[in-house]
Amino acid sequence: MNRGVVRVTGWRALTVGALVAAVLMVGAVPASAVQPSGHGGHGGGAGGASTGNDVSYPQCGGSLPTGQAFGVVGVTGGLADTLNPCLGPDPSYSQSELYWAVATSVGGTTQPVASLYVNSADPGNTYNGSVIADWPTSGSTPFGTCTTTTVSLNGTTASVGANSEACAWQYGYDRAAQDAQWLASAASAIDAQGAPTVVSGSAGAYPWWLDVESANTWQSDTVMNAADLQGMIAGLNASGATTVGVYSTASQWDAITGGTTSASGSLVGVPEWVPGARTASGAQGNCAQYSFTGGVVTLAQWSGHPFDGDVAC
Repeated sequence: MNRGVVRVTGWRALTVGALVAAVLMVGAVPASAVQPSGHGGHGGGAGGASTGNDVSYPQCGGSLPTGQAFGVVGVTGGLADTLNPCLGPDPSYSQSELYWAVATSVGGTTQPVASLYVNSADPGNTYNGSVIADWPTSGSTPFGTCTTTTVSLNGTTASVGANSEACAWQYGYDRAAQDAQWLASAASAIDAQGAPTVVSGSAGAYPWWLDVESANTWQSDTVMNAADLQGMIAGLNASGATTVGVYSTASQWDAITGGTTSASGSLVGVPEWVPGARTASGAQGNCAQYSFTGGVVTLAQWSGHPFDGDVAC
């Protein structure tokens, strides 16, 4: 569901001075990366809902689904380091997508009433002659120490974090820590407005999904991409999250990570949320598809208008 930008080589993200983005739609996507169309599907009537919906910044300011069994909400706003402006209240809790999922979902499936998803990406340290502003320059990681290096950019020398597995892991960790902080801030703002339903700001109160699609930004080195995703899982775990899965397809997953192997660390066996269906029954059928991580297919999405629908497997 990535409203994403970029191919599996190169980087389009925040540089020191600018955001380089291109609009690409790749199949049905969790509202997640750059200018989209709507999500689709509907949950069903209150008390009898059997499916859910996913929403994010593309739905800001519009009507949200009603009667859904559960809601999956985008924390990020199109890129791995941008915030969904409608995660929290603006101007009131009733316009918060997080509050929508927590307070209006009717339950009744194997899924909790509210889950979260975030963009993932591995930009590397420079792009188009500019330094990536939030690429790390230090950190102790399972892949060693993230260190600095020097690069020549536009005739000048700049000190940057190395384009290494260690720095890629740290980049993912940092993005996940930021995501957890965004959740805490959104929930605090909602509760401060006296909303009738209390919204938890704890990362451990929700399952999290990493949007891993080729429309996001990835390097050609799949080992670094896999390290980045392992860093995201570690960052969410350190923030208190206990369930982290991936939204992807087998082909995209293999192209980005090189496929799940014994060397994939924490990526082995993570739950899956699978897109690609056009109908609810098609999504239900996808619940039985082969697991590309070796985990369990937990959710399956179907594309629709104006909202995408989701089946609890």
